[in-house]
Amino acid sequence: MRKRPPSFNAAALASEIVGIPAARRAFIFGLLSYSLALVGACRSTVSPPPPASSPAAPQGSSHAPRVGLWVLCEGSQRVLEHPERVAHLLADASRLGVTDLFVQVYRNGRAWFDSSAADAAPFVAARDAAGEDPLHALISAAHERGLRVHAWVNVLSLGSNREAPVLKDLGPAAVQVDRRGRSMLDYPQLELPAPDSQFLRLGTPALWLDPGAPGVAQRLARIFAQLAARYPELDGVHLDYIRHPDVLPFSPGSRFDVGLDYGYGAATRARFTGETGLPAPLGPPGASANAWDAWRRGQVTALVRAIRDAVRREQPTLAISAAVWPFPERSYFSVYQDWPGWLDDDLLDFAVPMLYTTDDRFFLTELRAYHGIAGDRIWVGLGSWLFADAPDRAANQLRRAHAAGLAGVSLFSHDAFAEHPALLEALVDQTARER
Repeated sequence: MRKRPPSFNAAALASEIVGIPAARRAFIFGLLSYSLALVGACRSTVSPPPPASSPAAPQGSSHAPRVGLWVLCEGSQRVLEHPERVAHLLADASRLGVTDLFVQVYRNGRAWFDSSAADAAPFVAARDAAGEDPLHALISAAHERGLRVHAWVNVLSLGSNREAPVLKDLGPAAVQVDRRGRSMLDYPQLELPAPDSQFLRLGTPALWLDPGAPGVAQRLARIFAQLAARYPELDGVHLDYIRHPDVLPFSPGSRFDVGLDYGYGAATRARFTGETGLPAPLGPPGASANAWDAWRRGQVTALVRAIRDAVRREQPTLAISAAVWPFPERSYFSVYQDWPGWLDDDLLDFAVPMLYTTDDRFFLTELRAYHGIAGDRIWVGLGSWLFADAPDRAANQLRRAHAAGLAGVSLFSHDAFAEHPALLEALVDQTARER
């Protein structure tokens, strides 16, 4: 059951929200007009994601708001490959009031943790260079500072990695196929082929695994169960890229013969027909389009459940969270990510909508909308890196996010703060003012 959201702190935001309707928006209603109005309003990139609370303490409005920080495994800092930088990370986290670190340990099918189910070459190289397991060491150091550590994993995106073990073992059928029957393996430079490339583009070019393809969910659940088993000191697992690929402009689902969507592999369509008795569409939508969309959405949800169950068998108290699209309607219809439903069904302990935008009005509108979903289980993800040249705006966005009264915030990212000291100092100053 969804928990009752806390009362909205209207007084704190009254001066910020002028003329924005107070009526609560329905979850599904108005998808098309909403999507068109918001195209281009935000920049969404991140392989991104956020923090979780102590698994021993339930999420809820009775707790002080959490502050998360995303820590990339590849980028300018690479703290798992450079353990001497961990102290700097923890010092910055302390100054920012961070309570939870989202440390990326699985990206593009490669693991920065001890694994026999994934390509663990990055882990092996880092361990051999450091003389110890870097992830174990980081968790220990963070715990000494009172910080929780969540393992951040990119679930379905393989980037450009055609050599990922999951792909080698399951074969080409594991990769997404579009509505025109083209496998992403055949895309030129991971971009849409012509003529589609003239009017459509992938939001996140990559090879994507199909959650409905036979064996994909089971294989991914096994990888992350191994993570939970080998790192019992972890506080949580943070899921990212757990959706279908996004195409710009956004498709409203297969029942409309416009745009482009995914999940049309032969083995996936055969599964759908075998389970429903309905023909799986390929090309123009058919009479089964609504059922087809619901089934593909259900496969993403089933993957979340499979991962949750697998890691919880190893560690029953692990917090499960996900970095999700910030607009629930578009997420539901376009990339089959029903994250409000995941919260309703307790598949997640909390969700982190990646509200990466420089549009202040849009930002405030979305903050209000989240209270109608599950405000006491939502940490808003802030794209602070967008304000590298305007640090005061990043600080103002942090202030507004705290004033909204949600369960927490998460900052993207540690790399951005290391690269832009003025950005870090602006957020540190804002944090100090709020203490």
